[in-house]
Amino acid sequence: MGGQLVEVLNARGHEVSGVDIVGDQVETLDITDFAATRDFITARKPDIVIHPAAWTDVDGCARDPERAVLVNGFGTQHIALGAAAAGAAVLYISSNEVFDGTASQPYREYDMTHPINPYGYSKWVGERALADINPRHYIVRTAWVFAHGGKNFIQAILGAAAAGKRLRIVANEVANPTYNDDLVDALALLIETERYGIYHLTNEGYCSRYAFARYFLDKAGYADVPAEPIAGQEWQRLSTPPVYASLANHAGRHIGITLRPWQEAVDAFLEKEGLLSIGKSSES
Repeated sequence: MGGQLVEVLNARGHEVSGVDIVGDQVETLDITDFAATRDFITARKPDIVIHPAAWTDVDGCARDPERAVLVNGFGTQHIALGAAAAGAAVLYISSNEVFDGTASQPYREYDMTHPINPYGYSKWVGERALADINPRHYIVRTAWVFAHGGKNFIQAILGAAAAGKRLRIVANEVANPTYNDDLVDALALLIETERYGIYHLTNEGYCSRYAFARYFLDKAGYADVPAEPIAGQEWQRLSTPPVYASLANHAGRHIGITLRPWQEAVDAFLEKEGLLSIGKSSES
């Protein structure tokens, strides 16, 4: 997401530089180092700091919750303090996992948060730190992001199908599949509005993990490959995800920012990857 944001924002006429914890093509920075983070930001005097960096290994966060809070929580606090000292706004990428998943309808931006796992808690700590320190903030929650060149649910399931592995997919976990290309375009539009606040930016619509997988399997030419729907309790993992964590884009829609339906986004992703199998799709 960060690399694509640099490209998109530069193309829109903004002067953008990227930083990461590692990499040959960018400057390096560890956001858990407060002094280094503050000095890095204040030396550059930016108008806005865009902060998508996170430890997103959800099960890893469950194994080491203190590290999760250090990176996702206090790392965000360090950025917020540095940006405040430089007079800069901050855009922070958060997660649908700040909610507990007990709702019966999609969560709106100002619904009560209640994270139930260490990853969600660490992202919530980041939200609170930013909101308390810097009033010029955008907190953007998203869900189930899939991107080119990354490691994500679509690539994992298609890889398993291609290898002839048995597919068992959780059917009672619900959220919004979100295409990174669409999300980055929406973020670029958002920062140009200077309408600070909390936003839920995902592709329109929501579905279960199973329905999501069945859709892209069919579209990629694996309509004949069986997939067994299972309950989340049957899939052993360290973290407990919220069962129903669909997000509603209420605030973004209010200012004219929406993303296309998730099915269209999946089609676009598969086509760009050369995986869209025309004529072998089915409705899900």
